[in-house]
Amino acid sequence: MKLFVSRPMPDPVAEAARAGFDVTMRETNAPLSQDEMVAALRDYDIVLPTLGDLFKAPVFDAVPNPRARLLANFGVGYNHIEVDAARAAGIAVTNTPGAVTDATADIALTLMLMSARRAGEGERLVRAGQWEGWHPTQMLGLHLSGKVLGVVGMGRIGQAIAKRAMHGFGMQVAYFTRSPKDLPDLPGARPVADLHALMGQADVVVVAVPASPQTHHLIDATALSAMQPHAHLVNIARGDIVEEAALIAALQERRIGGAGLDVYEFEPKVPEALRALDNVVLLPHLGTAALEVRTEMGLMAVANAVAFKDGKALPNAV
Repeated sequence: MKLFVSRPMPDPVAEAARAGFDVTMRETNAPLSQDEMVAALRDYDIVLPTLGDLFKAPVFDAVPNPRARLLANFGVGYNHIEVDAARAAGIAVTNTPGAVTDATADIALTLMLMSARRAGEGERLVRAGQWEGWHPTQMLGLHLSGKVLGVVGMGRIGQAIAKRAMHGFGMQVAYFTRSPKDLPDLPGARPVADLHALMGQADVVVVAVPASPQTHHLIDATALSAMQPHAHLVNIARGDIVEEAALIAALQERRIGGAGLDVYEFEPKVPEALRALDNVVLLPHLGTAALEVRTEMGLMAVANAVAFKDGKALPNAV
């Protein structure tokens, strides 16, 4: 079978793919163009895409009888793939859950600390040669220990974030989720039925829900207005879950304490207005950026492809 891989992969992933398939791997990290996506569906049995490769209805419509029968997505998020349109075209979709959980949770804690303790602002001060030395009221931030963490979404990643915050920092955990959760590892974590109520109670709000039409702009101007003036917002999920313009306004007007972002609504475009602010930490989508993690993600995507080739049930069908 012919496998098309949309981006360069770590060596172990490339080796595993070539062991089972006739592989074509692009040498660029740019997202696939529509013409490239059409050609991939037309000329290959399996396509291994990733974030930024926008397999939407027009792409499937352009290939009435695709050769491809599987999109083995590299990543847990798959909002760049219109799954219903893929299925209508006879193409299955898989993802790579589990592999990303701990690494993404670690980035959430990184952003929580960087935002609350003004670490990005402090580093810029030192690098600019403007630091005048320690004093008792220098760059006072928010102490996280014992504070309330509000988790929006309590799936694998939300739970991993909550465990780190509860057991590492003694934070109280409250959460908003659409489906009931049994959380034996999080004693005392309490569900809050209303999103705005959760945001009003929390000292730090972390967004950890999957991207979907239902979660688009879930964190909008009204939700942000419910936050306490000292509270911080962290987003490690997908950029369009937060209404970026509303967040910029809240940060500019100092209506919230700060924010930490690893994802952006129109990624990789980051508005100049956001980049100009000192009260926001900006990371370049580092959630899973560790060699071991990216390798595990790739091997999981290849395993989905191998299962398809062998006629077995797909391990991570979506």
